[in-house]
Amino acid sequence: MPSISDIIDKHRPQSSSYEELYKWFHAHPELSFQEQKTAEAIVKHLEKFNVFEIHSSIGGHGVAAVLKNGPGKTLLLRADIDALPVEERSNLSYASQARMIDQDGVEKPVMHACGHDMHITALLGAAETLVNAKEAWSGTLILCFQPAEERASGAQDMIDDGLYKKVPEPDIAVGAHVMPERAGVIGTKRGLIASSADSFQLKIEGRQAHASTPHRGVDPIVQAASTIMRLQTIVAREVNPLDFAVVTVSAIHAGDRENIIPEEADLKLNIRTALPETRERVLNSVRKIIAAEADASSNPKQPTLKETTRFPFLFNDDDVTSALEKTFSQHFEVGKHGYNSDISRLQGSEDFGILATAIGKPSCFFLYGGIDPEVYDRAEKEGRMNEDIPGNHSPYFAPVVQPTLTTGMDGYVVAALTFLGKEA
Repeated sequence: MPSISDIIDKHRPQSSSYEELYKWFHAHPELSFQEQKTAEAIVKHLEKFNVFEIHSSIGGHGVAAVLKNGPGKTLLLRADIDALPVEERSNLSYASQARMIDQDGVEKPVMHACGHDMHITALLGAAETLVNAKEAWSGTLILCFQPAEERASGAQDMIDDGLYKKVPEPDIAVGAHVMPERAGVIGTKRGLIASSADSFQLKIEGRQAHASTPHRGVDPIVQAASTIMRLQTIVAREVNPLDFAVVTVSAIHAGDRENIIPEEADLKLNIRTALPETRERVLNSVRKIIAAEADASSNPKQPTLKETTRFPFLFNDDDVTSALEKTFSQHFEVGKHGYNSDISRLQGSEDFGILATAIGKPSCFFLYGGIDPEVYDRAEKEGRMNEDIPGNHSPYFAPVVQPTLTTGMDGYVVAALTFLGKEA
């Protein structure tokens, strides 16, 4: 019986057409909740195979495609499809110049600064490989192209819109993400693979006054400054150094004239943790500090804290991950430049797991690198990783097309054949 590598080598499509498809997705990004053209391009590509049962407009612009290929398990492979309000600075020939109106009615530059364009293309390439290799596997394959991951709602939106009434419930779900690691690297990790993330809008209402008479007002800027600085003590003084937490104030807007103390300050907060008990403790401290700084500022109005997004913890199932460890180590070179069974955890957060936890099923999320090996090796040698290696959400984050695309594509296919292959 042929090995997984034999099957992939025989049936993997020519890379050139998918490299061009990737560049098209990269040049045509769309914001969360507005991924219409992206979804249409996905559907158009899947229709070429003439074997998928395709469902579109699920939970917004979500797409799910089903291929029933005899008896066996049902596996869901997921890619996210939305982009970010970031102005690209990569200087690539196919760099995004797109602009869109966001949900607040403000025109923003748009970029695939988190690699979702690579996820889409890798899953489409994996789909063609698996169609070509139908004789080598048995079961049901579900492709899930999920919108609005960046807003932490796309997976739940698809569930709420009846995803599993349109497609069969999977026995296992597998997702993936490209990272600022050396291209060619791919890895899994048992247990926690992505932290929780809670985002909030904080409104501090003060009392407007002339800048020359601060005693007549309540200054929301000074209160905001004290609040921001005090929030930074939570991780430094309340979280075990062996644990993990991040408290970030990522935006502050207040005032517009130099001689007016403004009426209010608006802040945006992002809190990330790795343990449920740490999450509860940190969020409790955030609320206490916000209230206490209002009292310290003699402000009779308590600030309002409104939750905007909420990413759950993402855990890789031990049994599913163990099975992938075996097949990934057989297909990919094991080592620093290939497969790693204990890859560093995703520092960002993900809503992928909801596609599995919503129906009580296990999942695994694997990671793969996208940085040009020469650039990565030089930065590592010179001790300039932070300066020279752009991370996700950077205006410079643009994965090198190869070997990134083939690695991601093969990762999806290996996962599928692990659970649907006839030998399995």
